[in-house]
Amino acid sequence: MTAAEGSDQRLRTILAVDGGNSKTDVALVREDGAVLATGRGPAFIPQSAGVVAAIDVVGDTVRQALRDAGMSGGTSGDERAAPPYADHIAAYVAGADLPIEEERLRDELLVRGYGRDAVVGNDTFALLRAGAGTAWGVAVVCGAGINAVGVSPSGGVARFPALGRLSGDWGGGFGLGEETLWHAVRAEDGRGPATVLTDVVRTCFGAATVEDVVVGLHFGELPMAGLHTLVPHLLSAARHDALARSLVERLADEIAVLGVVAMRRLDLLGGPCEVVLGGGVLTAGDDLLMSLIAQRYADQAPHARLVVADVPPIVGAALLGLDRLGASPEAHERVRAYFLSSPREGEGIVPPVPAQAG
Repeated sequence: MTAAEGSDQRLRTILAVDGGNSKTDVALVREDGAVLATGRGPAFIPQSAGVVAAIDVVGDTVRQALRDAGMSGGTSGDERAAPPYADHIAAYVAGADLPIEEERLRDELLVRGYGRDAVVGNDTFALLRAGAGTAWGVAVVCGAGINAVGVSPSGGVARFPALGRLSGDWGGGFGLGEETLWHAVRAEDGRGPATVLTDVVRTCFGAATVEDVVVGLHFGELPMAGLHTLVPHLLSAARHDALARSLVERLADEIAVLGVVAMRRLDLLGGPCEVVLGGGVLTAGDDLLMSLIAQRYADQAPHARLVVADVPPIVGAALLGLDRLGASPEAHERVRAYFLSSPREGEGIVPPVPAQAG
């Protein structure tokens, strides 16, 4: 072993976790910013699969990432087959919307011994840290669901329960898919106005009628996840269909009100504030949707600066972990540079908007 290798082993490590409704990303990062291993696993869905199953996904993904990197496990000695995998776990995940949910996930990580200590937070915090130029600002995510968080320069936090319609939410990929289907059904059977969304639904599901799609979803013959595939076609249809446009305009309203309310709660409306936008619906970069969002922020929060993160949320989780360890600015830049040079595919849950759709 060289002197440099011995020095590296004394550096603490971070297990960064970005758990989402479509995938789970992990990264083992040294406190000097070196990325030792990365991996991607299946969805992190404690709200439906349960806490134990969700943490199983983390463990399985980490072990595979370590094997792929030529490592066999965690932080102690040469034999690394068993946890702890890192000194600190920085897990920022979907399904951690309430303090009790964060606590349960953290407890399970520590019981497994995956790390010596852990912080669990909602994935919006990782998005904010990944995209903002400072440690504060506002993040709005529109992926499978919709959510936002705000952090003030003094550390104050504004957040939302983000439990869907139960907590007043509207939007997100799944919700937009449901709205598209709802209007298509009513257009087809005569209860609602005509719209090209009927053709969108039939084409996306390969069905003769919208009613066939409804019946297929009802009996489980068609996957509910297929509703997500309607979103890019809804966005494209909004350019020439009034009903589709009304849905996109409402989504822009929701993206704006989440961010503006978070800023208002933290008294951030009076000066410059970054608003980081993330999630598959927003990172797809649809021109109409993004222009509508920009207009609304210009009207309601003229000092806000909209930012689309140029690195995935796993970077934000790693940076938050480095913050926790008091790592150097150079370590932070090293992590960011690694992911900028190693783009990941499939970051969003909603596919990019095709040039012609609907």
